[in-house]
Amino acid sequence: MKNVLFIASEAVPFIKTGGLADVVGSLPKYFNKEEYDVRVMLPKFMCIPWEYREKMVYKTHFYIDLAWRTQYVGVFELEWDGVTFYFIDNEFYFGGPKPYSWIHEDIEKFAFFSKAALSAIPVIGFNPDIIHCHDWQTGLIPVYLKERFSQGEFYSGVKSIMTIHNLKFQGIWDLKKVKDITGLPDEYFAPDKLEAYDDANYLKGGIVYADRVTTVSETYAQEIKTPFYGENLDGLMNARSNCLSGIVNGIDYETYNPETDTNLAANYNQITFRKEKWKNKVALQRELGLKEDKSKFMIGIVSRLTDQKGLDLIAYVMDELCSEDVQLVVLGTGEERYENMFRHFDWKYNDRVSANIYYSEAMSHKIYAACDAFLMPSLFEPCGLSQLMALRYGTVPIVRETGGLKDTVEAYNEYESKGTGFSFANYNAHEMLGIVNYAKDVYYNHKREWNKIVDRGMNADFSWKTSAKKYEELYRSLY
Repeated sequence: MKNVLFIASEAVPFIKTGGLADVVGSLPKYFNKEEYDVRVMLPKFMCIPWEYREKMVYKTHFYIDLAWRTQYVGVFELEWDGVTFYFIDNEFYFGGPKPYSWIHEDIEKFAFFSKAALSAIPVIGFNPDIIHCHDWQTGLIPVYLKERFSQGEFYSGVKSIMTIHNLKFQGIWDLKKVKDITGLPDEYFAPDKLEAYDDANYLKGGIVYADRVTTVSETYAQEIKTPFYGENLDGLMNARSNCLSGIVNGIDYETYNPETDTNLAANYNQITFRKEKWKNKVALQRELGLKEDKSKFMIGIVSRLTDQKGLDLIAYVMDELCSEDVQLVVLGTGEERYENMFRHFDWKYNDRVSANIYYSEAMSHKIYAACDAFLMPSLFEPCGLSQLMALRYGTVPIVRETGGLKDTVEAYNEYESKGTGFSFANYNAHEMLGIVNYAKDVYYNHKREWNKIVDRGMNADFSWKTSAKKYEELYRSLY
């Protein structure tokens, strides 16, 4: 039996700002329980809903040094969905209405969290063989583990894994201040360790010191070795390429199940979608004030409205996208210019464009179920979960071939009748428009082929079980 401790800054259902929370909250319960005991450690943020905080059980507390201060560390425990979660408590760092604030505050907050988490392990009665760290917020853990904790008998032989969910976010701050906060010796702030371009970089530290580095899709693991995707760390990613691998994320097939989803107007499965799926489209058209027409080609976008998601491509050809035989439904928030662009086209083409500039889990499920196609033309996409949800709901993804999108959506091939979606390669608005029009042509003029694409998509397996098996193989390779 091997013990694995996930350490991260967020996890569903407690706290979520992005896909990281889905991974940390869902993946642990899918490991083989006879071979792995996987537990999770998180900060005890004040913004975790009270319904969870009131169930947490106090375990112990102690004090640690951080910079010139002595800080309180409380440890709480909660079992949820068969997985044990530990929470590190300190209201000075984890108070406030949001998990993250200004970067200079977060830099100290997660230095504290990294040191507190490692210090708490001996007192919780759980002795991990592997510590699995996620994103820059836990980048100091492999560093501290090698620098001071590995001298202790308790930590000898403990391996660390660093998973990068998005290389864009690295935890970069002033070198002198980080040196002061972390208490690490000067030699750790050299260009081959924590220093990068005259600043300190938490994620870089994690990548340098972890025993293995993973990211959330095979293609992204290759892409980040290039200057375009490498966010100034491509040299390091190449240097560590012998320890670097990509494992695609999954989604929770119990949560995302068109057969049992209570948000839907009509439930359906792989066999009944031809008869039932359209009812969701008509219900959504009615709810959003679009023209009710079950045969109209409906495209969905559920996304953060940012450049990363390829929205500048959409902006460039928006008028052509909103042609008369298409309806477009958008859900999400983000950059003001994109929010306003979608609002403008909602006003301009009121019966065929619906801009929903907010976020709602229930509405996202309705869109996944109601639409015929799902548009995701990302500039870069480490893994992406939306296309997996679209496939699960029989909504055909139209994606750019990058990162996880390339790994999870097989491009339609009309000659061999293969594929689960449509894709284009170059970051070009008219190439995207061409592939949208191609998908539209198949939808209107080759309905049987379209239904086969839907069928293959619903048949694909991107559940967490598949990902968990690959992580188990990775863990085995460490011993």
